[in-house]
Amino acid sequence: MALDPPTILVLSIALAASAALYLAIEWRSIREPSLLFWSAGFATITVGSTLALLRGSGLVLIGIWFANGLLVVAHWLFLLGVARFTQVRLSRAWYLIFVAWAVLLLLPGEQPWSKVMLLVNSLLVAVLMLRASSLLRPHGKSLSVGAVQLRYVLLVHGLFYLAKSVTAVLPGSLIDLAAFRGEIIQISLVEGAMAIMLIALSMTGTERYRREKRIARLAARDPLTALYNRRALEVRAPRLLDGVSPAQPAALLLIDVDNFKLVNDLYGHTAGDRLLVSLSEMIRSALPEGALAARLGGDEFVILLRHASRQGIVELGDGLREQFHKAATHTFATPEAVTLSIGATLFDQPPASLAALIEQGDAALYASKRGGRDSIRLVDRTLSTVEPQEPR
Repeated sequence: MALDPPTILVLSIALAASAALYLAIEWRSIREPSLLFWSAGFATITVGSTLALLRGSGLVLIGIWFANGLLVVAHWLFLLGVARFTQVRLSRAWYLIFVAWAVLLLLPGEQPWSKVMLLVNSLLVAVLMLRASSLLRPHGKSLSVGAVQLRYVLLVHGLFYLAKSVTAVLPGSLIDLAAFRGEIIQISLVEGAMAIMLIALSMTGTERYRREKRIARLAARDPLTALYNRRALEVRAPRLLDGVSPAQPAALLLIDVDNFKLVNDLYGHTAGDRLLVSLSEMIRSALPEGALAARLGGDEFVILLRHASRQGIVELGDGLREQFHKAATHTFATPEAVTLSIGATLFDQPPASLAALIEQGDAALYASKRGGRDSIRLVDRTLSTVEPQEPR
């Protein structure tokens, strides 16, 4: 079968329809707005390309004017999808593109309109694609591998249409939109079919990559507090622990809420959850650079510090205790105070394992609880001494 213009157009229709259907199915499963816009864009190309076949039957208004207008609409939908993906709000001025296309309807029905239409159509598509590509431009670090690929596909597609707009005004160039004649038209049809395939693959890869990253991020986070969970801590802790030395000691702080059950019993589990979220926010705001924090489960939290010192541990622990006590007292009236007990371990040699380190922190934590709660107990293993800190 010869690859004449109508055949290439039919191939483009099949590719665009397949892309629209696939992206729509993806959208139904993950509900990402960008997928819906991109699916609508390919569906619009499918309709526009189908109508373009009618120009051979003399239906110029539908087969040329309307079909090319839908091509502009499709690329506008692609731009909206990229804007949603990058969370950028587009100016209302972009809607003026449709006004520019509507003005073409006022052109006389003479042969020169082919070049004028091709020029305007190409410029509008080029502007839309170049803008979409610029939205995906990395700022220090790319949004994703797929987004980088999509950026360059859209960039090349936009530059192609920009070059096509220039050739449309070259003297002696043959352009017959009604009969699909002229090298510019034929090259454009081939590029369009290739672009549909590449853009569809890039868009799919972009969202799939981001979805996988989101799933990995959710799997590593505690669903209530958004801190790392224990499994994620076990994955990330070795890098921090391997750098421990006498010159760069590290520390572990094990934190437990005293009398937490009273909040659940008197105010309900939702209130208890709010208190845990509040504590997690305090921990996150007090966390030094390079430190790790996680929720081990229930009302127990852990902090891993690098470049730690005795003074820094005590200041961090006391700061958390005072801030939490103030917040809990202000929010919940309980027969016994809802406070924090903290067991801390300072060490200058890599531990046998994270579990062993947590066991050491556990011992210090229970020493703190036995000493009256609302206190921090620091075990300094760099000097093999145990020094309690009185409640403050």
